[in-house]
Amino acid sequence: MPHVLVVDDDPVVADLVAFRLQRLGLQVTVETDGETGLAAARRLRPDLVVLDWLMPRMDGLEACRALRADPDPTLARTPVLMLTAKSQEPDLERGFAAGATDFVTKPFSTRELVSRVTAALHAVPA
Repeated sequence: MPHVLVVDDDPVVADLVAFRLQRLGLQVTVETDGETGLAAARRLRPDLVVLDWLMPRMDGLEACRALRADPDPTLARTPVLMLTAKSQEPDLERGFAAGATDFVTKPFSTRELVSRVTAALHAVPA
């Protein structure tokens, strides 16, 4: 069963995302900031990270850069789906430059979220 790490400081968003992904049969772990999310990614080695951009302690961009720079090549290649209200072209460029695989902008459709998560998980080499 694929494992998804959801990192979002808004408990309503985190719970909604976790609920929808669990209904797909995915194992989900939730963290509330970039620092604990990064530690969880290093510990759990998830198949996908769903990462909010604006969070306390360490923002999603910084966490994404740290994942991409991790010495473990498997973790460094883990797909990162940014879940964010930042949707302007310069924001997307910064996110992709930091290593994001894809974006879902808030407010978001849970159908779109599920589609993008499914696509990201299918793109991961076995």
